[in-house]
Amino acid sequence: MRRRMLLLFVLTGLLSGCNLSAELLPTLTAIPNATSTPFSDWETIAEGLAWRTLIPDGDELAQLIVIRINPQFYRFRAIYSPGNPRRLSEWREQEPNAALIVNANFFDEAYQVLGAVVSDGVASGNTYESAGGSFLVRDGVPSVSANRWQRPFPDVGIEQLVQGFPMLVDGGDPAYVRWSDSQRTRRTLVAEDSQGNILIMVSPYLGLSLPELSEYLTRTDLNIMRAVNLDGGGSTMIAFPGADYTQPSFDAVPTILAIYPR
Repeated sequence: MRRRMLLLFVLTGLLSGCNLSAELLPTLTAIPNATSTPFSDWETIAEGLAWRTLIPDGDELAQLIVIRINPQFYRFRAIYSPGNPRRLSEWREQEPNAALIVNANFFDEAYQVLGAVVSDGVASGNTYESAGGSFLVRDGVPSVSANRWQRPFPDVGIEQLVQGFPMLVDGGDPAYVRWSDSQRTRRTLVAEDSQGNILIMVSPYLGLSLPELSEYLTRTDLNIMRAVNLDGGGSTMIAFPGADYTQPSFDAVPTILAIYPR
Protein backbone atom coordinates (compact mmCIF):
# COMPACT_ATOMS: atom_id res chain seq x y z
CA MET A 1 0.00 0.00 0.00
CA ARG A 2 2.81 2.42 0.81
CA ARG A 3 4.38 1.78 -2.62
CA ARG A 4 1.04 2.36 -4.34
CA MET A 5 0.45 5.62 -2.49
CA LEU A 6 3.94 6.79 -3.43
CA LEU A 7 3.35 5.99 -7.10
CA LEU A 8 0.03 7.82 -7.08
CA PHE A 9 1.71 10.83 -5.46
CA VAL A 10 4.41 10.85 -8.15
CA LEU A 11 1.87 10.55 -10.96
CA THR A 12 -0.28 13.31 -9.52
CA GLY A 13 2.73 15.60 -9.36
CA LEU A 14 3.79 14.81 -12.91
CA LEU A 15 0.29 15.48 -14.23
CA SER A 16 -0.41 18.53 -12.08
CA GLY A 17 0.22 20.86 -15.02
CA CYS A 18 -2.49 19.15 -17.10
CA ASN A 19 -6.19 19.91 -17.00
CA LEU A 20 -7.17 16.36 -16.04
CA SER A 21 -9.99 15.10 -13.90
CA ALA A 22 -9.19 12.72 -11.07
CA GLU A 23 -11.14 9.92 -12.79
CA LEU A 24 -8.55 9.86 -15.58
CA LEU A 25 -5.68 9.07 -13.23
CA PRO A 26 -4.58 5.42 -13.43
CA THR A 27 -5.98 3.10 -10.76
CA LEU A 28 -3.10 1.08 -9.36
CA THR A 29 -5.33 -1.39 -7.55
CA ALA A 30 -6.80 -2.61 -10.85
CA ILE A 31 -3.53 -4.09 -12.10
CA PRO A 32 -3.36 -7.90 -12.02
CA ASN A 33 -0.74 -9.49 -9.78
CA ALA A 34 1.39 -6.33 -9.75
CA THR A 35 4.54 -6.92 -7.71
CA SER A 36 8.09 -5.67 -7.67
CA THR A 37 9.17 -8.75 -9.64
CA PRO A 38 9.72 -8.47 -13.41
CA PHE A 39 6.85 -10.76 -14.39
CA SER A 40 3.46 -11.82 -13.08
CA ASP A 41 1.82 -15.11 -13.96
CA TRP A 42 -0.77 -15.32 -16.73
CA GLU A 43 -4.32 -15.00 -15.45
CA THR A 44 -6.87 -16.72 -17.66
CA ILE A 45 -10.05 -14.69 -18.16
CA ALA A 46 -11.74 -17.02 -20.67
CA GLU A 47 -10.68 -19.69 -23.12
CA GLY A 48 -8.17 -18.07 -25.44
CA LEU A 49 -7.92 -14.88 -23.37
CA ALA A 50 -5.35 -14.17 -20.64
CA TRP A 51 -3.47 -11.22 -19.15
CA ARG A 52 -0.48 -10.39 -17.02
CA THR A 53 1.71 -7.50 -15.88
CA LEU A 54 5.34 -6.88 -16.81
CA ILE A 55 7.47 -4.53 -14.74
CA PRO A 56 10.58 -3.71 -16.80
CA ASP A 57 13.68 -3.93 -14.62
CA GLY A 58 11.59 -3.34 -11.50
CA ASP A 59 10.39 0.10 -12.67
CA GLU A 60 6.71 0.12 -11.72
CA LEU A 61 6.07 3.38 -13.57
CA ALA A 62 7.15 1.60 -16.77
CA GLN A 63 4.88 -1.40 -16.29
CA LEU A 64 3.08 -3.04 -19.20
CA ILE A 65 -0.34 -4.63 -19.17
CA VAL A 66 -0.27 -7.55 -21.63
CA ILE A 67 -3.38 -9.25 -22.99
CA ARG A 68 -2.90 -12.44 -25.00
CA ILE A 69 -5.60 -13.34 -27.52
CA ASN A 70 -5.91 -16.68 -29.28
CA PRO A 71 -7.47 -15.98 -32.73
CA GLN A 72 -9.20 -19.36 -32.69
CA PHE A 73 -11.58 -17.96 -30.09
CA TYR A 74 -11.67 -14.24 -30.92
CA ARG A 75 -12.13 -12.05 -33.96
CA PHE A 76 -10.76 -8.54 -34.53
CA ARG A 77 -12.33 -5.44 -36.01
CA ALA A 78 -10.94 -1.98 -36.79
CA ILE A 79 -13.48 0.82 -36.32
CA TYR A 80 -12.94 4.33 -37.68
CA SER A 81 -15.05 7.43 -37.05
CA PRO A 82 -13.38 10.20 -39.12
CA GLY A 83 -13.78 13.67 -37.64
CA ASN A 84 -15.88 12.30 -34.79
CA PRO A 85 -13.61 11.09 -31.97
CA ARG A 86 -15.03 9.30 -28.97
CA ARG A 87 -14.10 8.77 -25.36
CA LEU A 88 -13.66 5.24 -24.05
CA SER A 89 -17.09 5.27 -22.40
CA GLU A 90 -18.67 6.18 -25.75
CA TRP A 91 -16.80 3.45 -27.61
CA ARG A 92 -17.93 0.94 -24.99
CA GLU A 93 -21.53 2.05 -25.38
CA GLN A 94 -21.23 1.66 -29.16
CA GLU A 95 -19.54 -1.78 -28.89
CA PRO A 96 -21.14 -3.43 -25.83
CA ASN A 97 -20.18 -6.95 -26.94
CA ALA A 98 -16.46 -6.25 -27.30
CA ALA A 99 -14.21 -8.31 -25.03
CA LEU A 100 -11.47 -5.70 -25.49
CA ILE A 101 -11.25 -2.16 -26.84
CA VAL A 102 -7.96 -0.37 -27.42
CA ASN A 103 -6.99 2.78 -29.31
CA ALA A 104 -5.23 2.34 -32.64
CA ASN A 105 -3.85 4.75 -35.29
CA PHE A 106 -2.26 8.15 -34.86
CA PHE A 107 -4.48 11.00 -36.13
CA ASP A 108 -4.28 14.68 -37.05
CA GLU A 109 -5.97 17.74 -35.54
CA ALA A 110 -9.06 17.15 -37.69
CA TYR A 111 -9.30 13.61 -36.28
CA GLN A 112 -8.44 12.09 -39.63
CA VAL A 113 -6.42 8.92 -39.41
CA LEU A 114 -2.70 8.88 -40.18
CA GLY A 115 -1.68 5.81 -42.13
CA ALA A 116 -4.45 3.50 -43.30
CA VAL A 117 -7.44 1.83 -41.72
CA VAL A 118 -9.42 -1.03 -43.23
CA SER A 119 -12.71 -1.71 -41.48
CA ASP A 120 -14.79 -4.63 -42.76
CA GLY A 121 -12.99 -4.41 -46.09
CA VAL A 122 -13.46 -0.63 -46.53
CA ALA A 123 -10.16 1.25 -46.71
CA SER A 124 -9.56 4.81 -45.48
CA GLY A 125 -6.50 7.06 -45.23
CA ASN A 126 -3.19 6.62 -47.00
CA THR A 127 -0.97 3.72 -46.09
CA TYR A 128 2.56 4.28 -44.88
CA GLU A 129 4.98 3.11 -47.53
CA SER A 130 8.01 1.22 -46.25
CA ALA A 131 7.62 2.71 -42.77
CA GLY A 132 6.09 1.53 -39.52
CA GLY A 133 3.94 -1.56 -39.23
CA SER A 134 0.43 -2.93 -39.51
CA PHE A 135 -1.95 -5.17 -37.64
CA LEU A 136 -4.16 -6.80 -40.25
CA VAL A 137 -6.68 -9.54 -40.77
CA ARG A 138 -6.47 -11.26 -44.14
CA ASP A 139 -8.81 -14.14 -44.97
CA GLY A 140 -9.75 -14.33 -41.30
CA VAL A 141 -6.18 -14.68 -40.05
CA PRO A 142 -4.70 -11.83 -37.93
CA SER A 143 -1.03 -10.91 -38.06
CA VAL A 144 1.46 -8.11 -37.47
CA SER A 145 3.87 -7.10 -40.23
CA ALA A 146 6.33 -4.38 -41.18
CA ASN A 147 4.95 -2.01 -43.80
CA ARG A 148 6.44 -2.78 -47.17
CA TRP A 149 3.53 -1.54 -49.24
CA GLN A 150 4.38 0.29 -52.44
CA ARG A 151 0.92 1.46 -53.47
CA PRO A 152 -1.93 3.54 -51.95
CA PHE A 153 -3.67 0.62 -50.21
CA PRO A 154 -2.68 -2.87 -49.14
CA ASP A 155 -3.41 -6.01 -51.10
CA VAL A 156 -6.99 -7.07 -51.68
CA GLY A 157 -8.25 -9.67 -49.25
CA ILE A 158 -7.49 -7.57 -46.17
CA GLU A 159 -10.59 -7.33 -44.00
CA GLN A 160 -9.24 -5.27 -41.08
CA LEU A 161 -6.12 -3.14 -40.72
CA VAL A 162 -4.65 -0.51 -38.41
CA GLN A 163 -1.22 1.05 -38.76
CA GLY A 164 1.37 2.62 -36.49
CA PHE A 165 5.05 3.44 -36.18
CA PRO A 166 7.73 2.56 -35.50
CA MET A 167 8.15 -1.18 -35.67
CA LEU A 168 9.47 -2.27 -32.29
CA VAL A 169 10.24 -5.93 -32.95
CA ASP A 170 10.75 -7.60 -36.34
CA GLY A 171 11.77 -11.22 -36.73
CA GLY A 172 12.19 -11.49 -32.96
CA ASP A 173 14.85 -8.76 -32.88
CA PRO A 174 14.74 -5.12 -31.74
CA ALA A 175 13.65 -2.95 -34.67
CA TYR A 176 14.03 0.56 -33.22
CA VAL A 177 17.47 1.54 -32.02
CA ARG A 178 17.49 5.36 -32.11
CA TRP A 179 18.78 5.78 -28.59
CA SER A 180 18.60 9.58 -28.84
CA ASP A 181 14.81 9.16 -28.65
CA SER A 182 14.53 9.12 -24.85
CA GLN A 183 10.99 10.37 -24.25
CA ARG A 184 8.92 8.27 -21.85
CA THR A 185 5.16 8.28 -22.23
CA ARG A 186 2.14 6.04 -22.10
CA ARG A 187 2.22 3.42 -24.85
CA THR A 188 -0.19 1.28 -26.86
CA LEU A 189 1.17 -1.52 -29.03
CA VAL A 190 0.14 -4.69 -30.79
CA ALA A 191 2.33 -7.74 -31.29
CA GLU A 192 2.29 -11.30 -32.63
CA ASP A 193 4.04 -14.13 -30.81
CA SER A 194 5.66 -17.28 -32.17
CA GLN A 195 2.42 -19.26 -31.66
CA GLY A 196 0.29 -16.83 -33.68
CA ASN A 197 -1.34 -15.25 -30.63
CA ILE A 198 -2.01 -11.52 -30.78
CA LEU A 199 -0.75 -9.46 -27.84
CA ILE A 200 -2.25 -6.10 -26.94
CA MET A 201 -0.07 -4.07 -24.59
CA VAL A 202 -0.50 -0.74 -22.84
CA SER A 203 1.71 1.28 -20.49
CA PRO A 204 -0.78 3.12 -18.24
CA TYR A 205 1.83 5.25 -16.44
CA LEU A 206 5.13 6.71 -17.71
CA GLY A 207 6.10 3.83 -19.97
CA LEU A 208 9.51 3.37 -21.57
CA SER A 209 11.20 5.25 -24.37
CA LEU A 210 10.71 3.63 -27.77
CA PRO A 211 14.27 2.22 -28.04
CA GLU A 212 14.07 0.93 -24.46
CA LEU A 213 10.74 -0.71 -25.21
CA SER A 214 12.03 -2.22 -28.44
CA GLU A 215 14.97 -3.79 -26.63
CA TYR A 216 12.98 -4.84 -23.57
CA LEU A 217 10.30 -6.73 -25.49
CA THR A 218 12.90 -9.10 -26.90
CA ARG A 219 14.12 -9.91 -23.36
CA THR A 220 10.75 -11.08 -22.10
CA ASP A 221 9.35 -14.60 -22.24
CA LEU A 222 6.52 -13.42 -24.53
CA ASN A 223 8.25 -14.88 -27.63
CA ILE A 224 7.34 -11.83 -29.69
CA MET A 225 8.09 -12.08 -33.40
CA ARG A 226 6.74 -8.69 -34.50
CA ALA A 227 5.43 -5.65 -32.64
CA VAL A 228 4.35 -2.18 -33.74
CA ASN A 229 3.78 0.98 -31.74
CA LEU A 230 0.30 2.50 -31.98
CA ASP A 231 -0.82 5.95 -30.81
CA GLY A 232 0.15 6.47 -27.18
CA GLY A 233 0.44 9.37 -24.79
CA GLY A 234 -2.92 11.00 -24.25
CA SER A 235 -4.58 8.56 -26.65
CA THR A 236 -3.78 5.35 -24.77
CA MET A 237 -7.02 3.72 -23.71
CA ILE A 238 -8.17 0.22 -22.92
CA ALA A 239 -11.35 -1.49 -21.77
CA PHE A 240 -11.08 -5.12 -20.70
CA PRO A 241 -14.47 -5.99 -19.17
CA GLY A 242 -13.66 -9.62 -18.39
CA ALA A 243 -10.97 -8.52 -15.96
CA ASP A 244 -12.83 -5.37 -14.84
CA TYR A 245 -9.89 -3.29 -16.05
CA THR A 246 -10.41 0.11 -17.66
CA GLN A 247 -7.94 2.86 -18.50
CA PRO A 248 -9.53 5.94 -20.09
CA SER A 249 -7.55 8.12 -22.45
CA PHE A 250 -6.91 11.81 -21.90
CA ASP A 251 -8.00 12.50 -25.49
CA ALA A 252 -10.94 11.28 -27.55
CA VAL A 253 -9.82 9.09 -30.46
CA PRO A 254 -11.34 8.35 -33.89
CA THR A 255 -9.99 4.80 -34.34
CA ILE A 256 -10.09 1.68 -32.20
CA LEU A 257 -9.28 -1.99 -32.45
CA ALA A 258 -12.02 -4.12 -30.93
CA ILE A 259 -11.97 -7.85 -30.12
CA TYR A 260 -15.05 -10.07 -29.88
CA PRO A 261 -15.70 -13.71 -28.93
CA ARG A 262 -16.33 -15.94 -31.95
